[in-house]
Parts: sequence; structure tokens; C-alpha cells
Amino acid sequence: MMNNCPPAPFGLTAVVPAAGIGSRMGAECPKQYLSLAGKTILEHTLLRLLAHPAITHIVLALAPDDRWFETLALARDPRILRVSGGSDRARSVLNALHQVQSDWVLVHDAARPCLTSADIDALLAVGLTPDGAILGSRVRDTMKRSDEAGNIIATVPREALWHALTPQLFATRALKGALEEGLALGALITDEASAMERAGHVPRMVEGRADNIKVTRPEDLALAGLFLRQQQDELATRSKEQP
Repeated sequence: MMNNCPPAPFGLTAVVPAAGIGSRMGAECPKQYLSLAGKTILEHTLLRLLAHPAITHIVLALAPDDRWFETLALARDPRILRVSGGSDRARSVLNALHQVQSDWVLVHDAARPCLTSADIDALLAVGLTPDGAILGSRVRDTMKRSDEAGNIIATVPREALWHALTPQLFATRALKGALEEGLALGALITDEASAMERAGHVPRMVEGRADNIKVTRPEDLALAGLFLRQQQDELATRSKEQP
């Protein structure tokens, strides 16, 4: 896959792994290309990132046989650099990091189209440290642990439990090293924070908006559309209140 712009030498770079197929959606195309409020999910996600003044470029990791992104108007945006994704999320992110020259990187899920600039601001306010930070939302439901047969074996206190969200913010060099080491040793890497934790870092958890959902199942698409409309209404109300 050919790169269509040079990597960003300064500023903050966003990495978006988008090489997955999203099989749980049962769609004919990868879930990031499903239509949502007049655009694809991926377009909403990329536009939200590009709207933030601190983000100068995006490195987008696509499947080698991706044929959908080229059809989007954003494919011609010089701020977006395309690279080939890997066989899993960690390898896709690592491939993208090899093209990042900024000191700091935000990694964000392709299928989280409802990210707000305020959440990025909150993450940047505390995450520019050697350990980094991630967005999260507090667990509100009662949590149960079951055995392999589905029998409940424990009720887990939820007070210190969080749902891990994205973006996740780390120093580029530290994240690259953590991913390389984890992959070389065959470690289970579920998100960037897990790689950093394994390498001895202690990332901060930053409480973000609960509407920053990941579109994973068909019912999530309608919910994301509702959240986008609510956010647009919030912005309209705020602009009317400004003098």
C-alpha cells in the first residue's frame, strides 16, 4: 500500500487501526464503512480527530486488500497517511507507529465515531507523562464472574472498575517499544495500555463521556446515530448561549 503523504515531524499524531472486518456486524463490508448519519463510521471518526487543533496528522492502518477507503473524499486529505495493517490490532498499531515522527501519539478505534474534542482535551491535560493515559468510563452495572459453564461464581465489586475507551495517549517511542517487546514474547495485548502496563508503566485513567461508544453490533449503529444527534444539539445550544 502506497503512502500518500510524509509523516508528521511535529505536533500530535493520531493512529487509527482500521484493518479489521467487524464480523459481528454481519455486514457485506467492514463495519467502519457502514453508513451513519450521511457518512461512513470511519469518516465520522477521522473528522472528529482532524477537528482537534493539536492533531496534525493521522496514520490509518488499513487491510492490504481494502477497497473502500479510496472511494471516500477523505482519501485525498494530505493529513492522512495510509499504511498496511497487520494480522491483529497490536501489529496494525505497530506498523503505523513506524511512520510516526511526533513525540506523542493518540491511538483511537476506527469504530468510535462519537469522540468529542473535550475528551481529547481532558486526556491531553494529564496524559503527557512517561506513563501516558487513556479514556475510560466507570462500570455502573453489577459485575459477575462465571465459570466456563456459565455459572456465577462471584460478584465483583465495581467501585474500581472501568471500561477502557480510546483514544489512548502515550509517548511514541515508549509505546513502540512496549508493543515490540510484547509481540516478540507472544503476550496477549488487548489494547495499547495493556502493552504499556506489561512494560512497567502505570497509565492514568481519565473519565470520558459514556457516549464515546464502539460500534460492534448492529444495535450499536442506531445508538451511535442518536448520540451524534444529541452532540450536534449540544453544540447548537452552546453557540446560541455565547454572546
